[in-house]
Amino acid sequence: MALMITDECINCDVCEPECPNDAIYMGEEIYEINPELCTECVGHFETSQCVEVCPVECIPINPERVETREQLMAKYEKLTGNKAE
Repeated sequence: MALMITDECINCDVCEPECPNDAIYMGEEIYEINPELCTECVGHFETSQCVEVCPVECIPINPERVETREQLMAKYEKLTGNKAE
């Protein structure tokens, strides 16, 4: 379940540095999330860090990228080369 940023984004710049996978980047108008890199912070943190810091709550789960926690953990392991504990 990769996350996505909606057009309610105010470009406040707080989410991008919080992403441990560098999945968040500036798009043409607002920040966007690369679903291939987003693990919802699984493997890194207990909660999605971008969601935690977003002042306008514009980062929901992307309904087009539904993934289980196990799939997110596998993506984390592939991206980082680290095995889950």
